Amino acid sequence: MGPERAQIPTVKLAVPTETREGESRVAMVPDSAKRLGAAGWELSVQSGAGTKAHYADAHYEATGVKLAGDLAALYQGAEVIAKVRAPTKEEAAALPEASVLVSMMQPAQALDTVGVLRDRRITSFSLDLLPRISRAQAMDALSSQATVSGYRAALVAAKSLDKFFPMFMTAAGTVPPAKVLVMGAGVAGLQAIATARRLGAQVRAYDVRAAAKEEVASLGATFVELPLDTQEGGGGYAREQSEEFLARQRELIGAEVAAADAVITTAAIPGRNAPVLVTTEMVEGMADGALIVDLAADSGGNCELTKPGETVIHRGVRVYGLSNPAASMPTHASFLYARNIANFVALLVKDGSLAPDYDDEIVSGTCVTRAGEVLHGPTADLLKEAGR
Repeated sequence: MGPERAQIPTVKLAVPTETREGESRVAMVPDSAKRLGAAGWELSVQSGAGTKAHYADAHYEATGVKLAGDLAALYQGAEVIAKVRAPTKEEAAALPEASVLVSMMQPAQALDTVGVLRDRRITSFSLDLLPRISRAQAMDALSSQATVSGYRAALVAAKSLDKFFPMFMTAAGTVPPAKVLVMGAGVAGLQAIATARRLGAQVRAYDVRAAAKEEVASLGATFVELPLDTQEGGGGYAREQSEEFLARQRELIGAEVAAADAVITTAAIPGRNAPVLVTTEMVEGMADGALIVDLAADSGGNCELTKPGETVIHRGVRVYGLSNPAASMPTHASFLYARNIANFVALLVKDGSLAPDYDDEIVSGTCVTRAGEVLHGPTADLLKEAGR
């Protein structure tokens, strides 16, 4: 008698349409749905959920996914619900009680939703809380979406700048390359650097983490070194800086900003407001026609003048506050995110049943609510402060 075969999971995963304004991504695409289906999962997708990302209903049906016309049909028997963004309060109230939700919730910014999930005894996991360990890389939605955002930021800068990015040698004379400064050399920053370099710009980059220097140099950019203490944080992020440090940093970086044709800012600290790196005074020191592309617009902005989703013009300098930039390239953003989801939900199943292992640091580290409690400490504290 041959070895006993592992039991195939029969858990049902449901994917609703994203409803938040400006959100065009979808949490599951046909490619990843096919992989999960082959592993035994039963998948259901709300009709039209992938349309904005150019994944038609017929593409899902071809992989064996069931289409549901409304939420009632979608959630019938569903054990796991996958979303891109946190559900609204109303959406959370419609989720099957005691089900499992997986999304990029950013719980500190979705307290009302977290309260509903807690009260409905829904187990929720937020991929933006994923621990920065090697085993979690295939589930790292923050990094996959930051890759899209960094690429997009460089394209916005190249398209909007009233100059060539690359150097041109013509009979009429030589046109020098554009000077691009990238502030923040995390995943988004490195992708912005790589893309700007591919477009031919002369790129300089700054990060408070000394460890970023080698990565920046490997992409052919020049690392800007300032006489400041390094600010290494946990998991590859910079730690939150003091106001004294930020003031000194702004004073020293001002000359770099003034010399740039385009500045791309990408500095973010999970769960915190983005640090202000570019002041109004620094913007006023830039040349007429220069621009800033701020990827941190949704968390307060790295530029003092940034307004999310808007273009601010100040003394001839344009400041682009990119809001939810990954959603502007929904096809590949969704493709990458769906892979993250597929890899994560595999951790939630054992022997054919839904059985998250809370001894696994990935599972426990991303869990926000469970059994009527808020397990994510910072979010629990915020709810307590708000009297909820």
